[in-house]
Amino acid sequence: MSLSVTHVSKRFSSVLAVDDVTFTAQSGQALALLGGNGAGKTTTIRMILGLFAPDTGRIDWNGQPLDRRHVKIGYLPEERGLYQKSRIIHQLIYFGRLQGMSHGDARRAVLAWLERFGVRDVLYRRVEELSKGNQQKIQLIATLMSDPQIVILDEPFSGLDPVNADLLKGILMDLIAKGKTVVFSSHQMDHVESFCEQICLLKRGRIILQGNLREIKRGYGRTSLLIKTDRDVTALLATHSGVPMERRANGYEIKLDTEERAQAILRTLVEERVPVVKFELSEPSLHDIFIERMGE
Repeated sequence: MSLSVTHVSKRFSSVLAVDDVTFTAQSGQALALLGGNGAGKTTTIRMILGLFAPDTGRIDWNGQPLDRRHVKIGYLPEERGLYQKSRIIHQLIYFGRLQGMSHGDARRAVLAWLERFGVRDVLYRRVEELSKGNQQKIQLIATLMSDPQIVILDEPFSGLDPVNADLLKGILMDLIAKGKTVVFSSHQMDHVESFCEQICLLKRGRIILQGNLREIKRGYGRTSLLIKTDRDVTALLATHSGVPMERRANGYEIKLDTEERAQAILRTLVEERVPVVKFELSEPSLHDIFIERMGE
């Protein structure tokens, strides 16, 4: 099963918000839809949801036009859509009924998800009484409780502390393992790298980079060097002209144009008898790739 967006465009008056976008999100995988503000991500998502009709192109599910009447889609918007004065149990059951669930099935699903997110005690509380992180959990439950085939998440980690972020990562990995099609949009690149195999990077409505994340990173080569030492080597490394360097809490991060540069730096450290705790050459992070491509 797959969600296919093929040559889709959308114009609002004089603004071409989405320009000939094509990508496929496979079942059992997560695709990251990335881009800066105004890149066209939200408009693309709204066309998948059927809120906007594309001007050109088509959106298919398993080779047929996507029909919301026959395909369940769970959508988490970046903006919360909860009723602040309503009690959690009542509105989650209401959302489940809107998605075709019986009252009993909705209640059982709500109780199970509240337990899994560790917020069983909020059952009869009002949304306005909850922290930002717990409100995000309730929004996620509303998204997932009907067991959708397609899951679209816009900034799902917003408001979550590291413990709950790890909890959500585990839930997303379970969804992927169960064969769900996950489309994920976020500005937090470390979360994208945790579980997204495919990426689609938009800029001004057009795709500027897409494909398998691992292969994309491999194509850049190992161009990030981390050096950890107890000595201040700023002046020493400055002798390697043209090498951008940043001081970090865990050492020095250096951006390289070739792997040979790393060998030259290592020779310098050895010759100067610098005690090196860590010397690691790695591929660029998705954050680095994002910054580079969005800045072009």
